[in-house]
Amino acid sequence: MSKIILIGGGSASGKTFVLKKVLEKIPAEKITVVSIDDYYKDFSVLPIEERAKINFDHPKAFDWKLMNEQIKALKNGQTIEKPIYDFTIHGRSPKTEVVEPKELIVIEGIMALVNKDLRAMGDLKVYINCSRERRLVRRIDRDQKERGRTYESIIEQYFSTVLPMYEEIIAPSQYYADLIINNEGYNNRSIDVLVSVIQNMLEE
Repeated sequence: MSKIILIGGGSASGKTFVLKKVLEKIPAEKITVVSIDDYYKDFSVLPIEERAKINFDHPKAFDWKLMNEQIKALKNGQTIEKPIYDFTIHGRSPKTEVVEPKELIVIEGIMALVNKDLRAMGDLKVYINCSRERRLVRRIDRDQKERGRTYESIIEQYFSTVLPMYEEIIAPSQYYADLIINNEGYNNRSIDVLVSVIQNMLEE
């Protein structure tokens, strides 16, 4: 049976950065990564103008049934066919991704510690903490470069849904974490601690 590592935290808190550092130390054949972002509900039936108005930072935007079924399957050693979400169109891609179980399966995303059924499957729960100012700066940079968003749309979304949902839903989920990593953009030893914990999980 595979072990599940949940990595949560606010949007642009640095989950991908921390995970990249972990993957530099853990053999690739031992670990696989699944992004919760790919489990947004399929809103492709809606006009793209309506999709852009959806609150993607609320738990209701996610397909929890499919996600939990597939994560449970991975944990039990079964291969899954995971959906792929396309942020440029606010909808699911027609393509899917075959994901094979490995010793460790990392589930990362803003909602990683929010859903109780997903938390129940987690063998290690990690929360990435970061100031709201730095999260905003990182989000502006990322969404302009990677998702083709305008500065105005990023700012509007951040203050209308991203920040309120962070304070109401995401931030409180840190209390379920086994380990909290502060990621303000400078090197700290907490990532080394996380790597050490994961290496111990592999040796158990």
